[in-house]
Amino acid sequence: MTVILGISGSLRRLSHNTELLRVAAANLPDGARLEIFDLSPLPFYNADLEAEHGFPEPVQRFRDAIADADALIFACPEYNYSVTGVLKNALDWASRPVFGPPRQPAPLQHKPFGIVGAGGRFGTLRAQLHLRQIAIHSEMRGLMRPEVFVERAREKFDAEGRLTDERVRGEVRDLVYALVAFTRELACR
Repeated sequence: MTVILGISGSLRRLSHNTELLRVAAANLPDGARLEIFDLSPLPFYNADLEAEHGFPEPVQRFRDAIADADALIFACPEYNYSVTGVLKNALDWASRPVFGPPRQPAPLQHKPFGIVGAGGRFGTLRAQLHLRQIAIHSEMRGLMRPEVFVERAREKFDAEGRLTDERVRGEVRDLVYALVAFTRELACR
């Protein structure tokens, strides 16, 4: 079973980006499952907190979920031409190694990932590029293609936040199939 952890950079109840993760979960190939992680309980990253008390319980749950997953799929909104503060904060927590004893690498290290994103005129192109730059630090393994940039998202989702565009649904399906294949290929190396 290939386990994918879905991480949305949006906390909005009717988030188009979180809906893309639900669409991905409904369109998986055989032998794969997708679990969506809620980032809202994570505190702001603070190195003093980590040094004095270790990782807070919600952060440890997040780190464990990443470690237990075979791959990640980020639903990446774009705020002010970049990733959201919520997503960046989560990545900051998950990028930290444990200095021990015993020393443990960050759970993001070498983790395969794919990205989807719904936004405005350019989809989430700029935010996805920034997310890829952030991923380099943790030596993550990014799926390069297909790319999913849902432009003019308000036209492609209904009032309840459900995706109505079949072309986008197909793009998300293609991405999740490619991510599962990419993850399985990396596991065989």
